[in-house]
Amino acid sequence: MARIFSPLFLWVLLFFTSVLSAQSTQNFSLSGNIKSDKAEQMEINLLDADNTLIKTEIADSNGKFGFTDLKSGTYHLKINKNGSEIYHSDNISLADNTILPSIDLAIKSIEGVTITKAKPMIERQDGKMIMNVENSIASTGNSAFEVLEKAPGISIDNNDNISLRGKGNLLIQIDGKNTPMTGSDLANYLKGMPSSTIDKIEFITNPSSKYDAAGSSIINIKLKKEQRKGTNGSISTSIGTGKYVKNNNSFSINHKTKKINIFGNYSFAYREAYNGLVLDRNFYENNNFKKAYVQDNYLKFKFNSHVAKAGMDYYLNDKNVLGFSVGLVSNKFNINGDNSNVTLGSNRLPESSFKTINASNDRWTNLSFNLNHKYTIDSLGSEISTDFDYINYSNSSLQSFDTKTHEINSGEDNLDIIKGDMNGKLNIYSLKSDLNKNFKDDWKLETGIKTSFVKTDNDLKFFNASSGSLIPDLSKTNHFIYEENINAVYGNVSKKWEKFKATAGLRMENTNVKGTQLTTNQVNKRNYTQLFPSAVVSYDLTDKSNVEVNFSRRITRPSYNQLNPFKFYLDPTTLKAGNPDLNAQTTMNYELTYSLSNKYFATLSYSKTSNNITDILKPVVENGQVVTVQTIENLNSVSYFGLYLIAPVKVTKWWDMNNSANFYYGSYTGNISGTQINNKGNFTFNINSINSFKLGNGYTAELTGNYKAREIYAYLDVSPNWYLNIGAQKKFKNNSTLKFSFTDMFFTSNIKGQTVYNDYLENFAVKRDTRVVTLSYTYNFGSSKNGQPRKTGGAEDLKQRVGS
Repeated sequence: MARIFSPLFLWVLLFFTSVLSAQSTQNFSLSGNIKSDKAEQMEINLLDADNTLIKTEIADSNGKFGFTDLKSGTYHLKINKNGSEIYHSDNISLADNTILPSIDLAIKSIEGVTITKAKPMIERQDGKMIMNVENSIASTGNSAFEVLEKAPGISIDNNDNISLRGKGNLLIQIDGKNTPMTGSDLANYLKGMPSSTIDKIEFITNPSSKYDAAGSSIINIKLKKEQRKGTNGSISTSIGTGKYVKNNNSFSINHKTKKINIFGNYSFAYREAYNGLVLDRNFYENNNFKKAYVQDNYLKFKFNSHVAKAGMDYYLNDKNVLGFSVGLVSNKFNINGDNSNVTLGSNRLPESSFKTINASNDRWTNLSFNLNHKYTIDSLGSEISTDFDYINYSNSSLQSFDTKTHEINSGEDNLDIIKGDMNGKLNIYSLKSDLNKNFKDDWKLETGIKTSFVKTDNDLKFFNASSGSLIPDLSKTNHFIYEENINAVYGNVSKKWEKFKATAGLRMENTNVKGTQLTTNQVNKRNYTQLFPSAVVSYDLTDKSNVEVNFSRRITRPSYNQLNPFKFYLDPTTLKAGNPDLNAQTTMNYELTYSLSNKYFATLSYSKTSNNITDILKPVVENGQVVTVQTIENLNSVSYFGLYLIAPVKVTKWWDMNNSANFYYGSYTGNISGTQINNKGNFTFNINSINSFKLGNGYTAELTGNYKAREIYAYLDVSPNWYLNIGAQKKFKNNSTLKFSFTDMFFTSNIKGQTVYNDYLENFAVKRDTRVVTLSYTYNFGSSKNGQPRKTGGAEDLKQRVGS
């Protein structure tokens, strides 16, 4: 407890010190007027040199506006009308009360339609790469999983594990909240989330100490939330077909006044998809061939998902904002599988065969509740924010496996019928509080505390129904309970000079883990405390170029499923099991980034990971028979060297090209299943190009191409693949949009590869329903002219509050 209360006491002391110090700061005003016959109710946003929103004001009927209580420094203005940016000023140096020259917008209109500059699909802000999903035509009608699958720098392997720029074990967040799932569980959750609910996706490769230390990098999926004044909303629907049909529907509404911001959204999706997997598994002994399994697996999925969220922000006064939100995700999916296998003997002739028909009815439910409060300390942007979260996941699955086996030599046939009843629940409680304190002379302090509690209870019951009655199968029945408590405290200090900026931070996390396998009375406990430093240094070489160096230490803890030691049988030759002896992996990340005109970026990166958590397939002997087990083990170390480039090109006035390329080398060292590898890896790359075409009269088109070269990941060798997407859209005068997309036109994005150990060789090929034609329609309603302007310090009235 002393480890928690000591940082808490320091944090409270810092808070009261910062309140007193703020009183001596000198403040200035900035005012101006807009020359336009449509200036009334335009939103004027004031941002600092780091592009952070400071305040917002609304122009009066004469176009006048003003900001007060500003400290000296560099600012710039952005003016919005009806939610779209129509003006962006040059830098403004403020050292006294200042009146700006009149701003002549000279808005060009075509029959009442304002011409504005759209956000690029890919952009970089504050050390994050951002993918604006709403601006991607190719993302229309997809799931969150499919959007991620085709994002620049993203790779997904045959077991649905997601990696970013060649690095796996990521932390996936939804609106800043950690998802407690990995692998196929996470994939199924994301497959049930329609892309129409997503605003943007943030890719944070080197997070500061303010973020949770979990994960080698962070992917944060930010859901839509309207922020304009008045009552606004949208309705959208889409229908698509690949091999199977896919339908997404969504509705959102928002009402915002000076005192309250009420929001809600709901989406429903029905999607059918499939996963085809062809395997050629070869077993050896002393380099002599012993046996092979030749398998053809086909799974068909049917998803029915509901996603709903509602909440309110209440502005108590100029200093206090109180908010809450509730969310629901309900995902029902049926899986029907057909698995055919031929077993070859040492002479490579068929010995036996089996066919497994499996079916399951699954349901995932996620309930979430967030209560948050923000207190604005002073006009410098200093604030305290506090969040309490409760999250509940529950899942159930009824499974059936019917396996018919045929022995070729004896002609004997056997039928095995296995029934499964699986139930799981997960509860997460989290409380955190953050203090952001701005001092004069451009000093800034960030500090905070967080505590979280997690408990999961998975109960799996299996029965043998081959005799016609349900007989409990104790060899497959499993009951696993996982408990976790993490306590954290952090501090960041930053300072800005004219051309130089530096930030240094330190985070401490205390972890307490207990895993209990009730079936076997096996208990595993882990308790450890670790430090996670981070630092960022940037320097403006010229007015248009900048160089930045950053560093961070990260940790990836095994998930509760990865620690569950029980064996789950997929078919007679394949089983899945966790590993209770898994250690957490730690990563040291280093990055050097050069930027030009805030458009062109080059990032050199190096990372070193110890005890890398790795999903593997390996041969084992089970009841005298050689089978394959899917499990997780620690590799000794992984080194990563990378160069990431972003280079947008304006080819013509009507053709914009956004290019990115990732060149990297991964080096892996470890020993699994008696196979030692030392610095094994290869140089590989991934190239992505997004082309946007403005065709006039509200028509735009999009062409996206991606190529992934061959990659060696430890014992896995993945073949090259590529894809091409096209799309088009038409914007109508009534604020509606019609979109068409055709993804993976040539059906080339599927994964092929090979897994190699001393006594095992597996060739695999995966096919998914990636070639899809989709048509969607969206209608936006409402007007930002309604409602009252909020004239106060702090930027949260226009920014999405984390978790709300």
